[in-house]
Amino acid sequence: MPTTPSREHSIYRITLLGSAGNVLLLIFKFAAGILGGSAAMIADAVHSLSDFATDIVVLLFVRLSGRPSDSDHDFGHGKYETLATVIVGLMLMAVGIGVLWNGAEAIYRSINGELLPQPGNIALIAALVSIVVKELLYQATVRVGRSTGSQAVVANAWHHRSDALSSIGTALGIGGAIFLGEHWRVLDPIAALIVSFFIIKVAFKLFLPGMEELLEKSLPEKEEAFIIDTILEEPGTSDPHNLRTRRIGSYCAIEVHFRMAGTTTINDAHAATRRIEDKLRARFGAHTIINTHVEPVK
Repeated sequence: MPTTPSREHSIYRITLLGSAGNVLLLIFKFAAGILGGSAAMIADAVHSLSDFATDIVVLLFVRLSGRPSDSDHDFGHGKYETLATVIVGLMLMAVGIGVLWNGAEAIYRSINGELLPQPGNIALIAALVSIVVKELLYQATVRVGRSTGSQAVVANAWHHRSDALSSIGTALGIGGAIFLGEHWRVLDPIAALIVSFFIIKVAFKLFLPGMEELLEKSLPEKEEAFIIDTILEEPGTSDPHNLRTRRIGSYCAIEVHFRMAGTTTINDAHAATRRIEDKLRARFGAHTIINTHVEPVK
C-alpha cells in the first residue's frame, strides 16, 4: 500500500524509538565489553551497531517507497521497501556469519590449550539488559510492521529479536565463564556459535522472499486460485486466463483476462468487473493494482 501520513508516522516513530534504544545499548555494550574484558560482549555491541544501521536503511527506504506513482514509476515506489528488506537480510546474514566465525575461532583456540579470558560481571549485566530491551523493541516493532503492512519494519523487528537471541547466548556464555570456572569459559563461544545459526536462519527468511519479489515472483498458488475462483463466482464470466501477479512492496498487482457473452453490454461488463475488483481488493488491500480485460466467449 502506498504510504499514508498516518502509516508513515507510525513507521517513523517506532523506527526512531528502536534507533534510540540501539544507540544506548551499543554504547553500554561497548563500555561493558571493554571494562569487563569480554570479547563476546564486544561482538554483541557490534550486533547492536548493525541494528542501528538497518534502522537508518528503513527510515530512508520507507520514505522513498511512500512516493506516489509518477512518469518514471507507473506502479509506484513500493519496491524500495522490498529492497530495504533485502538489505536488512544481507546485513543480518553478515552479522550471523561474523558471530559464527568468531565463535568457531575461539573454540579452536580453547581446544588447542589456550585459556580464554574470564569476563567481568558488568558484561553479564549488559547482556541481561540487552535481552529485556531488545525483546520489548521486537514486540513493539513487529506490531507496527504488521498493522501497517510494512515488510521492512517487520524485517527490522526480527533484527531486534535476533539481537535478543544473540544476547541470550552471550549471557549464558558469560555466566558460565564467571560461575563455573576457567574450564567452562568455552561456553561463551559455543553459545555464540549456536545463536549464529538462528541469526543466519532469520536472515535467509528475510532475504529470500525479498529477492523473489524483486525478481517478480508471482503470488502464492493459493492466492492465485482465490483470484480465479472470484472471477468464476461472478455470473456470466468464464475462462479466466493470462493471469499475472506480483508483489510491489506492501501491495500487489494483478492482471487477468476472462470471457463474457458477446451480447453483454459495456455497462454490464463494467459492473461485473467492478464487483470482481472490489472482492479482490477486500482480500489483497485497497491499494491493489488490478487490470482486467474482458473478451467475448469463443
